[in-house]
Amino acid sequence: MRFLDVLVYVVALGAVLLVLFASDSGQDAPPPMLPEEEGPLLPPSSVFDEQILIQVESPKDGLGTAFAVNTKGQWVTARHVVDGCESVSLLVGPGQYVPVEKVTVDPNRDLALITTGRSPSTVSLNLDAPLRKGARGYHVGYPQGRPGEVAATLLSRSKLVSRGLRNGQEPVLAWAEIGRTRGLMGSLGGISGGPVFDASGSVLGVIVAESPRRGRIYTTTPVALGSFLESNGVQVEKGEQLAFDVKNYGPQSDKARRKLQVVKVACRVSE
Repeated sequence: MRFLDVLVYVVALGAVLLVLFASDSGQDAPPPMLPEEEGPLLPPSSVFDEQILIQVESPKDGLGTAFAVNTKGQWVTARHVVDGCESVSLLVGPGQYVPVEKVTVDPNRDLALITTGRSPSTVSLNLDAPLRKGARGYHVGYPQGRPGEVAATLLSRSKLVSRGLRNGQEPVLAWAEIGRTRGLMGSLGGISGGPVFDASGSVLGVIVAESPRRGRIYTTTPVALGSFLESNGVQVEKGEQLAFDVKNYGPQSDKARRKLQVVKVACRVSE
């Protein structure tokens, strides 16, 4: 019996050491929990899509995220990040905020356009590519007011239903989290308005909601974003694309923030 006890102990210790030494200490997030293969094309919206209910409350001071779509000073964010703010500014350097000249909100979707004097670097958009279940998405911004990012896989289409100060509904995409920046725990509040990048480094949509308990993130559809930009006469430009994968999305997200493709948004309700 004593020999068997020792044998079991040695086997268990070996398994623990194998796990420890197999881990990549430089990795920015846990390894993916789902397979890499993409699935079938995402079906079109239907009445059977999952409904996500959000309560729209009175505006208050807060932080969010935005990204540049051209170098003319036009940035996209989520409507709820800037709606009702007395003043809006963008963080472009340590303690350096740029005042916003104009905010244009979409009356039917959780989208808004921020206008400043200029934007030094822009993202690239990919609004025509087919959407497949299991496709990777990399959500970049300022969760909890700090730099952070989340890796996710595309699950399905959903319907975002708003109640409270604003009533309405819009189609969105549902993503399942598979990894986060180390140390990022709890709510992702503050990442709203940020972009979701595909593996090529192109933006597919805008982050508009989350379900922390379920590990879900919701973004606008590519069609909705494209329609919003077109209706506001925004001329998009193709910026530098940073290829993303589950091992490098932390450093690539940092690059997007350093280049000011992605910035923090500050809302003040009262002066």
